[in-house]
Amino acid sequence: MMLADLHIHSHYSDGQLSIKEIVDLFGSRGIKIIAITDHLCEEKTFLGKASRTLKKTLTRETFPHYLQEIHKEAKHAMTDYGMLVLPGVEITKNSFSFNRSAHIVAVGIKDFISADGDVLDILRRIKNQEALAIAAHPVSTRMLEHQTYHLWDRRHELKDWFDAWEAASGAFLFDDVLKSGLPIIANSDLHAPKQIHSWKTILSCE
Repeated sequence: MMLADLHIHSHYSDGQLSIKEIVDLFGSRGIKIIAITDHLCEEKTFLGKASRTLKKTLTRETFPHYLQEIHKEAKHAMTDYGMLVLPGVEITKNSFSFNRSAHIVAVGIKDFISADGDVLDILRRIKNQEALAIAAHPVSTRMLEHQTYHLWDRRHELKDWFDAWEAASGAFLFDDVLKSGLPIIANSDLHAPKQIHSWKTILSCE
């Protein structure tokens, strides 16, 4: 049985920690599987361009170095903590309308994935890389922040494309997701060190 957290942000987007600091934070607490999943925002939309200007998103230019650093720190994690570190992104489609906003965590990616276009096309690109697709915080997070309802509104159409739906993220459990019968996962959505105590998932691994 291993604790896993597959939704974590570094200073490559809007997290407070470097990837090395994240590895040491989780590894020193005995957590055995993590994914670094920085925001990868749309390139063509106003909000996506704003995120790029503010340096709160991965870009085509920064993505290769991001993967390289994850792979470097993954070796450190395995050697020093016996912890598996996976590369990922949080595909970030933000709109002024919550019902048009969607965040998709892709774990195990190997190449850059554009966040532009319909979510079904994005999911196909994720699956073509044999990566995991997780619907991130698809219902109300009960916090004063941007909400992302688009995936939940289309859950019957998209359910077979997702490996899991977040039933817990940040500080809260999401009852609608828990009761849905969909495959679920719990993650911290960590941006700051204090969130280390947030939700994780227990995996049974051989």
